[in-house]
Amino acid sequence: MASVASKTGEPGETRIVLSHISWETYEALLVETDRSGTRFTYDEGVLEIMSPSPEHKRIKKLLARMVETMTEELEIPIASAGNTTWKSQLKQKGVEPDECYYVANEPRVRGRMDIDLNEDPPPDLAIEVDITASSIDQLRIYAKLGVPEVWICDGRSIRVYELEDDRKYTRRSGSRAFPVLPVEQLQRFIDEFGNGDETSWIRSFRTWVRQELKQSPKT
Repeated sequence: MASVASKTGEPGETRIVLSHISWETYEALLVETDRSGTRFTYDEGVLEIMSPSPEHKRIKKLLARMVETMTEELEIPIASAGNTTWKSQLKQKGVEPDECYYVANEPRVRGRMDIDLNEDPPPDLAIEVDITASSIDQLRIYAKLGVPEVWICDGRSIRVYELEDDRKYTRRSGSRAFPVLPVEQLQRFIDEFGNGDETSWIRSFRTWVRQELKQSPKT
């Protein structure tokens, strides 16, 4: 029998955790639920259902704009996969990043809408906004799925994790997906999120990319 736990953090953000949930039930929920932005995380019978807050959604969008602006300016080919559900029945894992991207493996999925982790590589980068801490160890899930890099942002700071040969993540000061990008500069622009309008903010980021990164070797 399933047991339930729930918690509410920022206004409008709620997490419900169900235990003893079968893989079949998880997959049925993915198909049948009118999700409206609701996110599902599954780890060996434990299912977390999260309804993101307005702050969560805003930060997710701003981080995506940074990645997409930078790759456009530096002419780095990417394939955006948004909040696609990545899952493996064999590993009993399922997760939905806030945003994710193919970078090194972009040529392998270019133009495709039928990516399958049983045959294709996982995204090179997953981005997680973690305003209220998840009850499930999401890095453990990403590690099992083989995602090389994960960014986690709690709304105030960003942490970059790289998957090592031992299938565990190590926090890094740089990005494997984008070696020219210093994490401290990501943090600087996150600190400036609320200092003005978003158009001016992303324009400032674009200017910085043009002035500071375009002289660096491309990935």
